[in-house]
Amino acid sequence: MRKAGLSEYLAAVKAGAEVVVTERGRPIAKIVPIRAGVVASARLEQLLREGSIRAPEKGFDRNFWRLPRPADPAASVRAALLSERDEGR
Repeated sequence: MRKAGLSEYLAAVKAGAEVVVTERGRPIAKIVPIRAGVVASARLEQLLREGSIRAPEKGFDRNFWRLPRPADPAASVRAALLSERDEGR
C-alpha cells in the first residue's frame, strides 16, 4: 500500500474490498469495510455493561407509531426536555 494511493484504497474499501497494509513487505494491518450496525451494537454492548442502559424485557410493539399521542396542551414535556438540554444534561 502506497501512501499516495490512500484515497484509492479507501474507495475500494467503501466498495467492499479488504486492503492489507504492509511495512517492508510484511502485513501489519487490514482495512475492512464496517458492516452496518457493528459500531452501534458494540456501543450498545458497552452501555449495557456499564449499566447506562438496560435490555428490553419484551419485543417492540409494531403498532407503537399508530397509537394516539398523549395530550400535553401546555407543552410541559417539551419544556422539560429543552430545560435539560440547556442545563447540559
